[in-house]
Amino acid sequence: MIGTLIFDWGGTIMEDTGLPGPMYLWKEVALVPGALEALEALSGGFICLAATGAGISDGPMMKKAMERVGADRFFSGFFSPKETGFSKPDPRFFEEICRRTGILPGQCIMTGNDYLKDISGAKAAGMHTVFFNAGGLKGPFGHADFVITRMHDLPQAVGQIVTLYSERR
Repeated sequence: MIGTLIFDWGGTIMEDTGLPGPMYLWKEVALVPGALEALEALSGGFICLAATGAGISDGPMMKKAMERVGADRFFSGFFSPKETGFSKPDPRFFEEICRRTGILPGQCIMTGNDYLKDISGAKAAGMHTVFFNAGGLKGPFGHADFVITRMHDLPQAVGQIVTLYSERR
């Protein structure tokens, strides 16, 4: 049964303006439009984890950045290459998150805005995937179970994946 949602951090949950240094030290930080609503809708029924490929930040730094916008309350874990020992898109990055949390990859949905790093790596690890394609890139996106262009659409995509997965059992 799918019970865990893993979210890419920069560009998926929080705006990544590309400033130098760790995000929690930036003068201004903000959530991606629709992220708060999606997290509010989903966090009650799923374990939510945050995962970044950014080598400059670790889990505690991610949490500090999210605290600044009130989003840390939705997440029970924060993972970076410093915690996992691997970098995206290496499937071992995602597998290590599962190992550390005791969750099977097939019980997870990974949502991210970088098709190669977030979606292809997670799919290779055995996860379900939602590609957040805010830029409207042209596909095909064969490793994505769903493609959304707005974070407001994430709860519906998650619901459809859960329904499809439960029907196959």
